[in-house]
Amino acid sequence: MSSRYIIDKDDFRIRKDRPSVRSVFMRALKYLVVSVGLAVIYYIVFALFISTDTERRLKQENRMFEKLYPEMEEKEALLGDVVAELQQRDNSIYGEIFHSAALPSMDFGYADFVSAGDSVSDEGVVRYTEMKIASTGKKAAKVDASFKYILEKCASMRDSLPPLHLPLKDFSYAQTGASVGSKINPFYKVPVSHDGLDLLVPSGTPVYASAAGVVVETVRSGRGSGNVVVIDHGNGYVTRYAHLKEIHVRRGRHVEMGDKIGLSGMTGRAFAPHLHYTVMKDTVVLDPLNHFFGSVTPETYMEMMILGESIAQSMD
Repeated sequence: MSSRYIIDKDDFRIRKDRPSVRSVFMRALKYLVVSVGLAVIYYIVFALFISTDTERRLKQENRMFEKLYPEMEEKEALLGDVVAELQQRDNSIYGEIFHSAALPSMDFGYADFVSAGDSVSDEGVVRYTEMKIASTGKKAAKVDASFKYILEKCASMRDSLPPLHLPLKDFSYAQTGASVGSKINPFYKVPVSHDGLDLLVPSGTPVYASAAGVVVETVRSGRGSGNVVVIDHGNGYVTRYAHLKEIHVRRGRHVEMGDKIGLSGMTGRAFAPHLHYTVMKDTVVLDPLNHFFGSVTPETYMEMMILGESIAQSMD
């Protein structure tokens, strides 16, 4: 940089200009401010108009998530409704069979513990384990008490469980017909109260007792429900098998679960061959579908529930 010279006003001599400290500081500050300002401008322009590969990918993902989020919200709401309905159905089945409220699901709080990750110390793990062992011990004691109560009730009653088995063998869920509720009568085409479950099987299919009991009624008729067998299982539980082609038991006979009691048919007023199966508790009609979960796979049980509820027309 070239040197600057000035003329002294006092003696009119020419000498080199020496800048003061203040002027040097101000000049450096000006350069610094300008440099920082330019850097900020460059950054803003680069951020607004120039994107890296990572930023472009993230923007694409954000746009995709924005489109998917409303659909995910709808699915979440639908799943919530389904879970609530399943929980309500589970409570209904539990109450119908065991005559008590369903036990609440246990929350072990494991997810919160795992989310802490490596930040949990060894001492924290030990304390957490001790707490869970104590809590589990208390819950196990409650379970033991519940089992003791159930065993005492079983010992004081002749039979404590309802009929929980299918009255047919080699049954496919596709053979499930209309279940309990308002169904369309196949002859009159009007809604009527359907008091059982239609099991669609060919005429002559063996029919078995769904639980041990005593045959309290056999009816042979060409009208109404046709040939019927009624079995009393104790504790108010009664099963009824209608539209039979043949009856193989007599009134007063004791049968075990799985004993053959007749053959399916379409006697009486039946639209097609099938078994009309009814379950009652203290003369109140129950949904037989709620009593099959112990004798079929979960997949078959789910399909049977869907078909039984969705089929609008009965077979009798």
